[in-house]
Amino acid sequence: MKTALITGASSGIGKTFAQELAAIKTNLVLVSRSSDKLYELANKLENKYQIHTDVIVQDLTEVAATKSVFEVVLEKGLTIDLLVNNAGFGDYGIFTERPLAKQVNMIQLNITALVELTHLFLPGMQERKSGGIINVASIGGFQPLPYVSVYGATKAFVLSFSEALWAENQDSGVKILALCPGPTESNFFQKAEFPSSAGGGSMQKLASAKEVVKDALQALEKNQSNVVTGGFLNQVIVNSSRFLPREILVSAVAKQFKSLKSNY
Repeated sequence: MKTALITGASSGIGKTFAQELAAIKTNLVLVSRSSDKLYELANKLENKYQIHTDVIVQDLTEVAATKSVFEVVLEKGLTIDLLVNNAGFGDYGIFTERPLAKQVNMIQLNITALVELTHLFLPGMQERKSGGIINVASIGGFQPLPYVSVYGATKAFVLSFSEALWAENQDSGVKILALCPGPTESNFFQKAEFPSSAGGGSMQKLASAKEVVKDALQALEKNQSNVVTGGFLNQVIVNSSRFLPREILVSAVAKQFKSLKSNY
C-alpha cells in the first residue's frame, strides 16, 4: 500500500486530498498545526477505509520545521510515495498596510517549506524511480495580483519551480505537478482577510475541493506539468497574458481587487 504525505491536511484542499487518497487505499501522513482536527480526520479515515494514518503536528513557518517532519518520517520507517505540498495562505490589502510578519510567514510557508520538503523527499523517489509530488500553486500564479501581491508572487514561484522540476525528472520515474486552482471552497478568503463580498459571490463561483483534487490526481497520472482546475473561466484567466499587454492586464486585476475593498 502506498503512502502520501499531505501538508495543510486539516482543512480545505488538503483535507480533501486525504479523503480521496484514503478512498483508494493510500496510507497517509497528515501534517498541520491543528492537532484536534488532524487526529479527528485521521481516526475517521482509518475507521472508514482501513488504512494507516500518521499525524505530525507541526507549524511549517517555524525554523527547521521541515527537517523535523522529515526526521519523524524516517524514525517511523515510512516511504513517501506521494508528497502533496498544500499548506499555504494569502493576505488581502495594500502591501504597505499589511503586517510585515504575516508577509514573511507567507513566504516561509508557501515557498520555503515547499522547497525544503521537496528537496528532502524527492531524492528518495528518484532512487526508487517512482513517486509523485503535487505542489499547490494557483491561477494567481499566472499574472501579478495587486492587493494580494505577495501571495500571487509565491504562487508564481511554485508554478515555475514545479514545471522546472517536472522537466528535470522526465527520465527519473517521478511525476511532478503544479496544481493551479481558482477560487475553491475553503477558509482561504477568511484567513486572507478578504472582504466578505469576496467569498466567491462577487468574483466567481467557488469550485468544490473534491473537483480540484480529482482533477489533480488525474493530471498527475497523465504526467502533466500543471493543471488548471475550475472550468472555462479559469482557462481564460491564465491565458489572458498571451493576448493582453502586461500593464493592461495588471491594471484590470488591480481594479477588480480594489473594488472589493471599496465595497466592504
